[in-house]
Amino acid sequence: MNAATLPPLALETTGLEKRFGGLVATSNVSLSLKRGARQALIGPNGAGKTTLINLLTGVLSPSAGSIRLDGEDITHLRQDGRVRRGLARTFQINQLFADLTPLETVSLAISEREGGGGGGRWWPRLGADAAATREAAELLDRFLLSDVAGRRTGDLAYGRQRLLEIATAVALRPRVLLLDEPAAGVPEEERHEILAIVKALPADVTILLIEHDMDLVFSFADRISVLVAGALLTEGTVAEIAADPRVRTAYLGEGEDV
Repeated sequence: MNAATLPPLALETTGLEKRFGGLVATSNVSLSLKRGARQALIGPNGAGKTTLINLLTGVLSPSAGSIRLDGEDITHLRQDGRVRRGLARTFQINQLFADLTPLETVSLAISEREGGGGGGRWWPRLGADAAATREAAELLDRFLLSDVAGRRTGDLAYGRQRLLEIATAVALRPRVLLLDEPAAGVPEEERHEILAIVKALPADVTILLIEHDMDLVFSFADRISVLVAGALLTEGTVAEIAADPRVRTAYLGEGEDV
């Protein structure tokens, strides 16, 4: 499917629900992302945001409902199949290999994207693909990581690690990118640097940002979806969400995200 034939909606869910026994974590969630959107998903702790992201990426299987990526039903597709079709994500807590360098990490992602995985042991391939290494170096430069390209990832400052995780996801060339609290745990002065780099990603990459920092959300998003108690409370522009008393009330609640 080329860009000219892609449908207007990059990602869409209909009636999505996840139950854990008697607990309903998400209920009848119908969410849509227009192609190229900069959209945010917000909600208080316990809203079910993590569950929803895990459903979208295939970590969890839904109890009901459907998920479509570029018009294709991916409801029961495995995680790796979704990545190959253009859906990538980051995590609240990074999933990086501490002993690899940033250059090795991004090169490996590029190699996997190009079909160089092949299963089995991957470390003999590190540095063997010159084209992947060149592309990785260019990507690290875009993410202001060139100066640490050869350092051990586990030794990097946490903000640099968060940037590296996003760069690794972008190396997969996703059409839809899910950013799960990319600035979590990052010092204030580095949070807006991360946001600026994300905002500079190509316009044809559809982004869904899950974030607690409302300043970042309002700076980034052109549309916001609000999840409360596992269901969509409302959706709208930044101005509409900022003025909605139901949203302010929802953020007074307490609990743990599911």
